[in-house]
Amino acid sequence: QVQLVESGGGLVQAGGSLRLSCVASSRDIFSIMTMGWYRQAPGKQREKVATINKLGSVYYSDSVKGRFTISRDNDKNTAFLQMNSLKPEDTALYLCTADVFVTNRVTLRALRNDYWGQGTQVTVPS
Repeated sequence: QVQLVESGGGLVQAGGSLRLSCVASSRDIFSIMTMGWYRQAPGKQREKVATINKLGSVYYSDSVKGRFTISRDNDKNTAFLQMNSLKPEDTALYLCTADVFVTNRVTLRALRNDYWGQGTQVTVPS
């Protein structure tokens, strides 16, 4: 019902910056409550990095506070993650997630569910 597509990942030197984007789309009417970014590195648990709700309230993990900034453009159904002062420990597949109300355009049935993108790779070499 909702597709999330991330972009902006890549390889960057330690201390550098990247800006990730996540675009949500659907054939149906939808409203995004909360968007967030998780990251997954090999052999490690998936970590919640940052979230932002509809009102703009944000959450950051302790490991990224002061370095990462999450934002969203509600009109474009897009979330961003500005990553500054990148460290090798930030290397991971970054996944976008969204808590979304979806209203079927024909039945007008509304559902709330979490959706996930495929991820975009961020690599910061040592």
